[in-house]
Amino acid sequence: MQEVINFLNSVIWSPALIYLCLGVGVFFSIKTRFMQVRHFGEMWRLLMSGESSDKGISSFQALAVSLSGRVGAGNIAGVAAAIGFGGPGAIFWMWMVAFLGASTAYVESTLGQIYKEEHEGNYRGGPAYYIEKAMGQKWYAWLFAIATILATGVLLPMVQSNTIGSAIEQAFGATASVDTALGVISYAKIYTATFIVLLLGFIIFGGVKRIANFAQVVVPFMALAYIIIAMVIIGLNIDRLPDIFMMIINDAFTPMAGVGAAIGWGVKRGVYSNEAGQGTGPHAAAAAEVAHPVQQGMVQAFSVYIDTLFVCSATAFMILITGMYNVHPEGQAILVQNLGVDTAINSPVFTQMAVESVFAGFGKPFIAVALFFFAFTTLLAYYFIAESNIYYIKRTLKIPGAIFALKVVIMAATFYGTVKAADIAWGLGDIGVGIMAWLNIIGILIIFFMAKPTLKALKDYERQQKEGVENYTFNPLKLGIKNATFWEKRWEDNLKNKD
Repeated sequence: MQEVINFLNSVIWSPALIYLCLGVGVFFSIKTRFMQVRHFGEMWRLLMSGESSDKGISSFQALAVSLSGRVGAGNIAGVAAAIGFGGPGAIFWMWMVAFLGASTAYVESTLGQIYKEEHEGNYRGGPAYYIEKAMGQKWYAWLFAIATILATGVLLPMVQSNTIGSAIEQAFGATASVDTALGVISYAKIYTATFIVLLLGFIIFGGVKRIANFAQVVVPFMALAYIIIAMVIIGLNIDRLPDIFMMIINDAFTPMAGVGAAIGWGVKRGVYSNEAGQGTGPHAAAAAEVAHPVQQGMVQAFSVYIDTLFVCSATAFMILITGMYNVHPEGQAILVQNLGVDTAINSPVFTQMAVESVFAGFGKPFIAVALFFFAFTTLLAYYFIAESNIYYIKRTLKIPGAIFALKVVIMAATFYGTVKAADIAWGLGDIGVGIMAWLNIIGILIIFFMAKPTLKALKDYERQQKEGVENYTFNPLKLGIKNATFWEKRWEDNLKNKD
């Protein structure tokens, strides 16, 4: 099975997808005149403002939900894998993906807002919706929806839960094991899997509001605690920081770990972590209550910065400053060995050992707890995304019990992922991310060349900014944006209320 997974990943994550992710970021950065830099102040202002409604969640809640999807196993175990397989230079390419990807995140999330719909009292949207409405290709929208349900309902949850299980086992020991139909499993993983599944079931059966309320409390708290620990470790070794920074820059363009490996793993883990272009962020963006679609696009662009430039960088500096890593490119000899040769790369071990080296007896349990919250909230985000795509399909094809079936399937996948080997779980997760990225990036490029809705919306927002309006409005028909039915109705309702 591992050989099949590796083959599929070699096809899906070929250099074509690596450079497509970077290229589309460059393209949208140029087209939006680097909005991720020009509107940094506005991003921060919007993050602190906004209110929820009976039908939609606030901008901050939407950010928290999308961050709960972005900030997860990729920030702790994914960064470790990028360094382990691609060398320290891979971190530079993760930064590049974040900086350029912020513009991609703006585009896809603004599209999610423009073409959102209202379903059963909640806002729903995402790539499937904007592919159908803006591109006019329903078959392609269905293809994305099905791929996303499979990826976020089955494949990606296994990565998050597997990372939790590995961290718990590393922190508290494998203890005794039992022989099962799934292989020999430690009791630590069985207990962990059972607890995760029970808690996951309690929250997802409570609906999107419960997911948003849980995420907005947990994500900022754990991210702050994680950053503080990282800053302490960096502060205690501040004299080494300039050398570490230069090592990252130099290794990004030298053959120490192979330039191709550094770029490939940096981009792959960068996209996995911040999800820019993957098509997951627009689902949370569409659920937000905002006065203008561009506002949520900007908030989502800012979330990429938080994810990669803050959380991922914190992990990378901890690992590199403490020297708790190996560099072992796939199929090659070990280039750097600071730890045992059998130390798992596709796991949070590097990060746990980095914190443990400074805070003896505290590091491993702390990372295990942090990973639990990061990865668990990502599981909730995955459920929300899969549910949104099932609602999309239900617009055309009524499938009795589809939402209930999704809840059962994601809980089963979560349990299975917790107890299985890390390489299998991460390999399946990479397949899910890659398929979604291919479909979504091609879709947003075609939509841009067809109608440029996100560019028109940005210019409209900037015009209102210059005019100093207090209450932003959005009239898609005036801008030449078609099939934005939600916003068309809102504009008509506003006109009626004025009359």
